[in-house]
Amino acid sequence: MGLENTEGEATMTLTDQQVAQFRNEGVLVAEGVATEGDLAPLTAELEAWVDEKARALHAEGAITDLAEGADFGDRIAKLYAQSPRITEGLDVMFSRGPALFAFLRNGNVLDAVQSLLETPEITCSPIQHLRAKAPASATGEGASFFNVPWHQDQAVTWEEANDSNIITCWLALVDATVENGCMEVIPGVFKNGLLEHKPGEGGPSIPTAAFGPDALPRAVPVKRGGFVFMHRCTPHRSTPNFTHSARWSLDLRYQPTGQPTGRPFHPEFVARSEAHPETVLTDHGVWSRRWVEALEASKGAKVHRV
Repeated sequence: MGLENTEGEATMTLTDQQVAQFRNEGVLVAEGVATEGDLAPLTAELEAWVDEKARALHAEGAITDLAEGADFGDRIAKLYAQSPRITEGLDVMFSRGPALFAFLRNGNVLDAVQSLLETPEITCSPIQHLRAKAPASATGEGASFFNVPWHQDQAVTWEEANDSNIITCWLALVDATVENGCMEVIPGVFKNGLLEHKPGEGGPSIPTAAFGPDALPRAVPVKRGGFVFMHRCTPHRSTPNFTHSARWSLDLRYQPTGQPTGRPFHPEFVARSEAHPETVLTDHGVWSRRWVEALEASKGAKVHRV
């Protein structure tokens, strides 16, 4: 990581060893992909979003303590304990902030993604989530949007994307640790393809017996700015947060342009292109409007194949 290109500019191109690990295991933890300079505008935008939502809930009487002195992770945890409504509308397709949109085209992130896709023609998938995982003392320890069960991301796409080279890019916006519910993965199992999933609370899930006796889960803690890259058939889950603070994360997908996303009713966009740079979407207003229109048009659509 952090090599220089021929013009002397810093890049976040992955090393050959990192790419080989991803090809062999279907998962790669890459620290320091996003710098503090990359993350600062996004963090500031999220802090402002939380503050505005907190003040609205306070005006309603839903919360009594604005927790203004608390830091990024602690504040939303304190607010969630008073009203779970604090996270309503936070997800990518609902909040749609300009700094968030800009981050989806972040050069350091796309450099790393390009190393794995082996093409500069990169589309940002509409399958993406922003989470502030509150402590288990407030959310519970069962399967939920915060504590997702064992699954493969290919199972949450339509069959049209079975052959699409979609890479899951899970970013830690605060240090993700075993204690606060970092991701767990099962390396190597992706080579078996898509496993049977059953519907359930928290989304489609894989019975653990399907992995075989030799499949060993691995926790993948990662520091703020680091990514967990996963193959679309790598089984993974997240576990409860047993700390007092929220675990913020951004879950993105990228793929070669022209391949189906598995969510044809939601808006993809070209994030990088050497062949046709004019196709890269840079207009936040267009992106936001596409989401508004797609969410309205797709009400009632079947999102997952299971």
